[in-house]
Order: sequence, then C-alpha cells, then structure tokens
Amino acid sequence: MRSDLIERFPVGASATVEELDRDPHPLLARLRATEPVSWLPTLDGWLVTSRDAALRLLRDSRTFTVDDPRFSTARVIGPSMLSLDGREHTRHREPFARPFRPGETRARFTGFVEAETERLVTVMAPAGHADLREALAGPLAVAVVTEALGLRGVDQATIRSWYDAFVAAVSGITAGASGAAEPGPAARHAHERLRAAVLGALEDPGGQDALLADVVRHAAGLDSAEIVANAAVLMFGGIDTTEGMITNAVHHVYGDPGLVAAIRHDPALLAAAVEESVRLEPAASVVDRYATADAELDGAAVRRGDLVRVSIAGANRDPAVFTDPDRLDPRRENAAEHLAFAHGPHFCFGAHLARLETVTVLRTLLDRLPGLRLDPDHPAAARGLVFRKPRQLRVRW
Repeated sequence: MRSDLIERFPVGASATVEELDRDPHPLLARLRATEPVSWLPTLDGWLVTSRDAALRLLRDSRTFTVDDPRFSTARVIGPSMLSLDGREHTRHREPFARPFRPGETRARFTGFVEAETERLVTVMAPAGHADLREALAGPLAVAVVTEALGLRGVDQATIRSWYDAFVAAVSGITAGASGAAEPGPAARHAHERLRAAVLGALEDPGGQDALLADVVRHAAGLDSAEIVANAAVLMFGGIDTTEGMITNAVHHVYGDPGLVAAIRHDPALLAAAVEESVRLEPAASVVDRYATADAELDGAAVRRGDLVRVSIAGANRDPAVFTDPDRLDPRRENAAEHLAFAHGPHFCFGAHLARLETVTVLRTLLDRLPGLRLDPDHPAAARGLVFRKPRQLRVRW
C-alpha cells in the first residue's frame, strides 16, 4: 500500500469503483480541480483527468506504454494492435487500418449502414415503443462488424455473446474484481469460437472482398492467432463502443427537445451534436498505460511500472479547454478537440465508421419516427467503469 500517496492525494483515496461506475463526473471534476494526476487505491494506479496531461501521455508511447503483461485486453484476447507499441504495433495495426480510411469507409460501408438502419427501424416502427439499445444500436453495430469481417455464417446473437464475454472479462480485470485476474471460461470459449469463425472466413472463397481478405493481402507476416486477436479488437471498437456511442447520442439528443427542434431546423447541426455527445460521454471511459521509466506528470512522481489510467471522460470535460463543459452545445467551436477516440499512435481508426453509424441512426429516427421521445417511465443513465452507456434506452413514438 502506497500510504504516502494516500495522504498526498486524499480525493483519489476516497474514490470507489461504484462511484466510477455509476456517475464518475462529479468525482472527476474534483480530481481535475485539485489532483489532475491522482493516485486511486481502488484502481491500484494513477488516474489522469486533465486534458493537457492526457494528451501528453497518449502521445508518449515510449514512456507510457500499453505493452505490459498486465494490460487487461491482452490478457483476454492475446497480443494485438491494442496492446503493442513501436514496430510491432505498426505491423499489427496497418493492415487493419487501411480499409478504414475516410474515403474507403464511406465507399465500403455507407450503403450497408443506411440499408441496415432502415431495415431495423422498419421492423420496430409498428410497436410504438422500444429499447433503442436492444432494438437498433446493438443490432446495427453487430451487423456492421459481421459484414466487415465476413462472418456471414454466424448469427448476431452468437457474436453478441462473444463480445459480451470479452467486455465482462476486460471490465472485471480493470476493476480488480475478485477472481478476475485472468479471463474466465466464458471469455476463453468466446475466443475459441471467434478464432474458428475468422479462420473459416479467411478460407471462404466467396469472402475475398471482405475486410479480412484485404487485411491478409497487406499483412506483414501476421499469423492466424494475430489476425484473430486483432479481429477481436475490431469487435470491441465496432460493437461495444459503437453501440455505446449510438445509444448515448440518442439519449443526449432526445433528452433535449430543444435540440431535436434545432436539428430539424438546421440538419447541419446533427453531426456536431454527435461530436458533442461523444465528448460528453465517451463510450470508452478510460484507457490504460504503464510507465516504462520514472516520470513526472503534472507534479505527480510516477514510478517505473506504475499503472497510469487516462480518464477520457475527465479530459473531455476539462473546463480549461471546453467552456461550460457539462453542457451539450452543438455549436461548440472546439468540440472536435475531445479525446473520445484517444490520440497518438493508438487513435481509433474506426472513428469515421462509428460516426457514420451514429449520424445515420439519428437521421433515420428523425425522418421515420418524428414523434420519438424518451420514455419518462423508464429513465436512463450511462453506467460502466470502462464501457459507458445506459443499460436500456426506452423510447416511444
């Protein structure tokens, strides 16, 4: 126990996992104001809440690396672009990043995303009510990843069960839950089934236009285990965090009738509202790094080997950067300075696709279900230590 740090960082010492899971923003604001780099015993590591310090850390992969045996995602899915730095990171990332460049993303996915969104809304429209996360955000995110990876022979419920197992394992390890030092049988089983599906997709001659075929053509010696691990990374970004981004955006936009009216009057505000939503409540709330050397970060003496967690949620509401940071303002001029997709070598290359899906969902809801509103009988709020979104988002129209 680092008793000297507990005395020096009393706000961090008082933090609990429950507080970080349920509603971290008041705590993050207190930390940012008095302990912008603080020691949190409940996380057994440092938490960075100021945008400036977060930015410097995310850019410096030599001093603050993901390449550490404790990195939670690597313990669940194996080494991947998410858990490597330097040349190995580039070797893993580049073949997968190529198909997600802005122009290629639009060309490859726009038609599919629009058609699938339209189909899902058409299915749910007659009921007059729905859980938007279950009926639209989740199925769309799963469908897009299924299409991208060429896993057409696997049903959506199966793929959902895989990423649920991965997310539960990563969240448990991150929270330091009892018995969660390593992934459990559910995550191991999901990994084996994903491996079989990915290898099957690679062998299917009919799938040569799929993203995985493109990856193999440009892979710099990636073996099958490495391709599977990186496919699992796409599931994290393409399913769980995209589902969260869509759900949070619908919650934010439809939680403000004035904003809905403003977007109807000026459709150009829609993309800006999505950007503000992801700033206000990023679907991935924290990212982990490990110090490779003793370092000073905003007055905090970080030791070699220390876990340093960047609070994306905290950095995105830094009042030194964002005026009135707790308010969603679609006319905010610097909204794009948020760190919701991280920064530096590990910037999320799926950001363009996530934006495409979220904007498409909101545009379709505004066009097809003009009377849509949040269900007052089922209030919603984002939850989650790592991946934040409402557990349900009940709406009526």
